[in-house]
Amino acid sequence: MLNLPPIVIELFNPFAPVFHGATTWEKAKTLVIGAILTPGQRTVTTALRVMGLSEETSFAQYHQVLNRAVWSPLEVSQILLRLVVRELCEGQPIVVGIDEHIERRRGKKIKAKGIYRDAVRSSDSHFVKASGLRWISLMVLCRIPWAQRVWALPVLTALAPSERYHEQRGQRHKVVTDWARQMIKQVRRWLADYPLVVVGDSTYAALDLLHACQNLADPVIMIARLRLDAALYEPAPPYQGQGRPRKKGQRLPTLQAVLADQQTVWQTVTVRWYGGVKRTIELTSHTAVWYHTGKPPVPLRWVLIRDPLGEFEPQALLCTDLQVVPVQIVEWFVLRWQVEVTFHEARTHLGVETQRQWADLAIARTTPALLGLFSWTTLLAHALVTHQAISVRSTAWYAKSLPTFTDAIAWVRLLLWQSTFCMSSHDPDIVIVPRSLLSRLTDTLCYAA
Repeated sequence: MLNLPPIVIELFNPFAPVFHGATTWEKAKTLVIGAILTPGQRTVTTALRVMGLSEETSFAQYHQVLNRAVWSPLEVSQILLRLVVRELCEGQPIVVGIDEHIERRRGKKIKAKGIYRDAVRSSDSHFVKASGLRWISLMVLCRIPWAQRVWALPVLTALAPSERYHEQRGQRHKVVTDWARQMIKQVRRWLADYPLVVVGDSTYAALDLLHACQNLADPVIMIARLRLDAALYEPAPPYQGQGRPRKKGQRLPTLQAVLADQQTVWQTVTVRWYGGVKRTIELTSHTAVWYHTGKPPVPLRWVLIRDPLGEFEPQALLCTDLQVVPVQIVEWFVLRWQVEVTFHEARTHLGVETQRQWADLAIARTTPALLGLFSWTTLLAHALVTHQAISVRSTAWYAKSLPTFTDAIAWVRLLLWQSTFCMSSHDPDIVIVPRSLLSRLTDTLCYAA
């Protein structure tokens, strides 16, 4: 049995019913704590080593938690989402960012991998390909009070296999927007009582996806980039009772034409921009119907943005709720950048892309679990800050006043290490550390790279 403090047990307990059998649940908790404490690769064996189980002869049973045990990642995601909403988002619209992440993996036994554009290393003039697994992740964009910033907390991540993977199995290929539609509908069912806003890049500005979000029983507000040459129309005129009802009205000028038109009226506003700073921009907005032959018409509000200083290129956004004010659309869209920050932090601090599972089920479970661990660690850090004062590490060359995820995971690690210390009641300045624990600490530090 793990010697965990009550605050950790309280955050673990909601997940216990998902794992069938006390043995599987204990092993799952061991892997979670080990994944947090491990500074290197996030493999099962490194997690066991940092937990002092390097001599455990039944180590294969820990692998089976990922590649064989009966438990539902969807149920885990639902519980995690509700914890995040309860602790950090209560009383406000739930804003969710959606994006893809390429996990660089090689090997003949990794069947779902493909070759994709590497968004991190590519630019407008330089195209870089990457071989690996493509994941689509939904992250709650919520303000962390003690960090005074918005963080993106992953709650639902799904593997989107390559087209070749489906062709080899005679299956219909599901594109990214198909996966996104299913994931958004799932979150909508889980959060039926909350207004839900989903923010994505131009990949998710697809008519089928936007139409599906608009026509749910409880519609989801979708915000994404919009092409400057999109075919926009006036709403369809009232039906006259003859022939097929029209889907659209007269063609409107493209946003590129609106941008070049000297008669366009621009509004100067100050919005919360990237990095949490205030920035002055110019915008113009109107409603229209976006239509393409063979696709459903989508009423939307478009927002055209330009920089009076000329430091960034003009861009257009869309929103499927025509009543949302343009400034709110811009500020919601700006939050999307935190998704990229979370992917970076997960690679740096939680070892995403260092796991080495080959079994299909283990692959499908491990990366979503590590991304979900980012959210779970944030919740635990939030509970710690609520109960006690926490200091932020600062140095002479880096004066940091607000904590980042580096500090959050450090607080959690310190809590977990201290839970195994034996404190001396005679001298509070002396901590008695068992030799076995000292060996684990030194081994972890010496083999940290």
